[in-house]
Amino acid sequence: MLKLIGLTKTYGISGPGVFDLTLTVGDGELLVLLGPSGCGKTTTLRLIAGLAQPDSGELYLDGRSALAIPPERRGAAMIFQQHSLFPFMSVGDNVAYGLRLRKRSRTDIRQQVAEALKMVQLAGYEDRWPDQLSGGQCQRVALARVLAVEPRILLLDEPLSSLDPSLREEIREVIRQLQRAKGITTIFVTHDQSEAVVLADRIALLISGHLHQVDHPRAFFEAPRDISVVRFFGGVNVLPGIKQGLMVQTPVGLLTVANNNLPDGNVVVTIRPEAITIGANGANNVAGVVRSYGYHGSIARCCADVNGIQLQIAAPPFAKIDTDTPILLYLPPERICLLSPESCLPEGNEGIGTCASDC
Repeated sequence: MLKLIGLTKTYGISGPGVFDLTLTVGDGELLVLLGPSGCGKTTTLRLIAGLAQPDSGELYLDGRSALAIPPERRGAAMIFQQHSLFPFMSVGDNVAYGLRLRKRSRTDIRQQVAEALKMVQLAGYEDRWPDQLSGGQCQRVALARVLAVEPRILLLDEPLSSLDPSLREEIREVIRQLQRAKGITTIFVTHDQSEAVVLADRIALLISGHLHQVDHPRAFFEAPRDISVVRFFGGVNVLPGIKQGLMVQTPVGLLTVANNNLPDGNVVVTIRPEAITIGANGANNVAGVVRSYGYHGSIARCCADVNGIQLQIAAPPFAKIDTDTPILLYLPPERICLLSPESCLPEGNEGIGTCASDC
């Protein structure tokens, strides 16, 4: 088990840092550290690996403080965006590199290399050279090199960002299968929300060095903690509201909401574009005019003007909608999320009641 308590590392104005980071990663868990560029994700990995020291805070491995443990003894292995294979070594020698540093026997090294390459579906590639491999194969060899030394913690710093989409999906599946099979505690860094949702047991969202939410993937869509989480996960329909019981008065009309624990009074209302449907459905219907329509293959994106407020809808791709025509929308009560105004203070109220894209 890995536990970070109040970790802070700052670089002044010269680079990203992390602030008062408290986070627990369970034994055998795959946690995705998600956030935009410059939010402190790589800094966090470097602190865990021992490649950087925090300004304050504590880091525990299995209940033991790890700050005084040198990097080579922490049992953490890190894979970077670029595979960093040695071009002057064969695949087998690349995978064997860490084992040789640990002075393993030749027989043990040969067995471990063969097993590691088999795990990443590259059995028999020992005698090939890095320049004979594809980008995806090189990343698999980098993964095999790490697995061969049997790390306690696997740290992956955007390892798929340089691959094309089909290879990314393939290597992502390899990583997930190996992580489950080996039970290695893993932290995977990415800025890609869809990648995080597919891979993670849990997601930790970092924005500007601050941890905003740690939760299972579905919760970021259905129960975001604050407006920064909403925005990062593509929530663009954000409205001010006044709550009274299960009713909320908003600029688009009076809406019924599902039960929630917020007190009556001012609230912030958000509903995801894919939750809004077209057509009448008994309650929570609002009428508007279509301002834009775009076909995106798997979905169609539509923006509708409702009482001067722009609502974005992710419609089925077969729904052809003409611009400047009336539209009736249904906002399901159970899909409307209410936030307290205080949870939105860090971001201010910019954009409330507007669509994130141009309509």
